[in-house]
Amino acid sequence: MKRQSIGNGKWFDREKANKFQESTFFDGQNHISKSTNSQWEHEELYRTKSGAWILHHWSNFQGTIPTWEEISNIEAAEWLVKNDEDPIDACADEYAKLEV
Repeated sequence: MKRQSIGNGKWFDREKANKFQESTFFDGQNHISKSTNSQWEHEELYRTKSGAWILHHWSNFQGTIPTWEEISNIEAAEWLVKNDEDPIDACADEYAKLEV
């Protein structure tokens, strides 16, 4: 179990969550994050077992502290689209559980 704190006493298990990596593009010199528009700032998105969306943000700049925050469904959908993911596919497991 890799327990990750997200503040206010909340946490999630990174090993049981679905992880979405940021997409990048090459600008001719560097690979640039599509989610941050920077070669130095990065993000990845997690969908927890309980259905919460957790955004992990970190930087290659010395002295910066990574952040973990819970975001809304709308913010997660926007992040997924920006990073070439289909929000519907990202929740396919949950939709399959609803089938009767």
